[in-house]
Amino acid sequence: MSSRYHEVYGAWKSDPEAFWAQAAREIDWIKPPQKIFDASAGVYGRWFPDATCNTCHNALDRHADGGRGAQTALIYDSPVAGAKRAYTYAQLREETARLAAVLRKLGVAKGDRVIVYMPMIPEAVMAMLACARIGAVHSVVFGGFAAKELATRIDDAKPKLVLTASCGIEPGRIVKYKPLLDEAIRLSNEKPQGVLLLQRPQEQAGMIEGRDHDWASLMEAAKTAGDSAPCVEVAATDPLYVLYTSGTTGVPKGVVRDNGGHMVALKWTMKNLYGIEPGEAFWAASDVGWVVGHSYIVYAPLLHGATTVVYEGKPVGTPDAGAFWRMIEEHGIVALFTAPTAFRAIKKEDPDASHLARYSTKTLRTLFLAGERADPDTVAWAEKILGVPVVDHWWQTETGWCIVGDPVGLGLLPIKHGSPTVPMPGYDVQIVDEASRPVEDGKMGSIVIKLPLPPGCLPTLWGDDSRMAESYLAEFPGYYKTADAGYRDADGYLYIMGRTDDIINVAGHRLSTGGMEEVLASHPNVAECAVIGMKDQLKGEAPLGFVVLKAGVARDPAEIEKEIVALVRDKIGPVAAFKTAVVVERLPKTRSGKILRGTMKKIADHDEWSTPATIDDPAILQEIGQALAKKGV
Repeated sequence: MSSRYHEVYGAWKSDPEAFWAQAAREIDWIKPPQKIFDASAGVYGRWFPDATCNTCHNALDRHADGGRGAQTALIYDSPVAGAKRAYTYAQLREETARLAAVLRKLGVAKGDRVIVYMPMIPEAVMAMLACARIGAVHSVVFGGFAAKELATRIDDAKPKLVLTASCGIEPGRIVKYKPLLDEAIRLSNEKPQGVLLLQRPQEQAGMIEGRDHDWASLMEAAKTAGDSAPCVEVAATDPLYVLYTSGTTGVPKGVVRDNGGHMVALKWTMKNLYGIEPGEAFWAASDVGWVVGHSYIVYAPLLHGATTVVYEGKPVGTPDAGAFWRMIEEHGIVALFTAPTAFRAIKKEDPDASHLARYSTKTLRTLFLAGERADPDTVAWAEKILGVPVVDHWWQTETGWCIVGDPVGLGLLPIKHGSPTVPMPGYDVQIVDEASRPVEDGKMGSIVIKLPLPPGCLPTLWGDDSRMAESYLAEFPGYYKTADAGYRDADGYLYIMGRTDDIINVAGHRLSTGGMEEVLASHPNVAECAVIGMKDQLKGEAPLGFVVLKAGVARDPAEIEKEIVALVRDKIGPVAAFKTAVVVERLPKTRSGKILRGTMKKIADHDEWSTPATIDDPAILQEIGQALAKKGV
């Protein structure tokens, strides 16, 4: 089919307020918006400033009462716990309303903050929705996050209550959450009034008398008493949640999401961007601790009346590299949304996709990738084995939904490997130089978005309007700074080549590490890679490549390193000054799968470095140091 994208994007551009007023009709409002946008409110304006609503009502009640009560709303599948559960919309509403009543009894009221520090279990979703139901502001902190980092978030959010579980489960180990939380509360200046603790069968945590409450017993008491909290009316501009950006050190940046604009934008994306119909199974293989989990595990699928999936496992090792294919077959998943890292891990373990033969993935229509740059080699591999469109799309914690993508629901545009395609309605994306002047097609520059940002994007940072303006709006007046670099081609396709920090200056030439990574990834023995710019006395910076080999490659690493250097010289040219590649066992990553290039750079530069709080396995940083020492770097 031909795509309606250009027509729809043009309609938005010619009359943004009419476009979003139309989209807002998909939401149940308590008081519908009369004014669509107020340019004088907030840091850069506010959407639906006079409307009132409730997000939990739109995610659960309207479906439970509107003919979808018996439809499955949420599927829980945990290979690490050996557990599976499913909830209909009626059941999920009942559990959430009961939990909301428990929160009220513990003193949580409209506007209060609640920290959710939980693993990937249905109760984490219920916790978020229960807060939304009573107008409380949730702040989810990734389960197992270090105590010191959790303490900084407690101090910033000032929560009345913390919801937690006794443990998370990783392949081969139990991660005890309660000692981490107890230590975080000890370190914090702001002390929550209480902790609501869900005991999991794998770990019984100790309770502190007078502060800690048992989740199961309070829920049972509420059930006996028939307690159920109704949905509370909130302003569309009231905060739904605060999410702290990953990797933050010092004073954390709390990204605020409002209720009204968030619902309008996410509901629009489910049909128009992802091509999902109500009742279909949509799986975002992320974690509720990250923005993808907030937007596309919890809120968007439920706002749309779809079935969402909570997966407590990994792409490989739980039990093997066929885990995703089992999930697709077993749950009839029509669209999978994951990070490129997940597919690189599957490709590394099973380069011939031999596990895929054991399962049927006939229900799958589309694979969506986001979270970091999708290298063309991985995209091509996924297309080949799955036989469905592989759609890269680009967005940020701050925006909450897609900036640049390929709108499946409007009709796919031709896919170009290496590009997430085109801006979505709401985003006027520009490529500019340091003086905010647009650059010509094909030239690298800073990626900025013309203000105002669309509904669903952050209106501000928690309690800090001035920091919001300084961090995102000051450097390029009239624009939002994405802090990403890239270029636009003659067809209007955007190429996001990495954070502006990842553009290296080699003897006056601005070079993209993302472009070099594309070349490294094209080597037949390479499973994944990363390129950083290290200090160089002569050239200012010089590129340094790290590569992880595919499983079963038995060749001499030194030979592969030489081939990679030659490949970069051939594809990019001598200007890249690419002379050093290092074969390593694995790359350091955050728990969401982002490669920690900044820390790797500090190690290579012999600068002071500390272990990032978000790291998946700290031991990898020592391995990187040892590999560089062997090469004399």
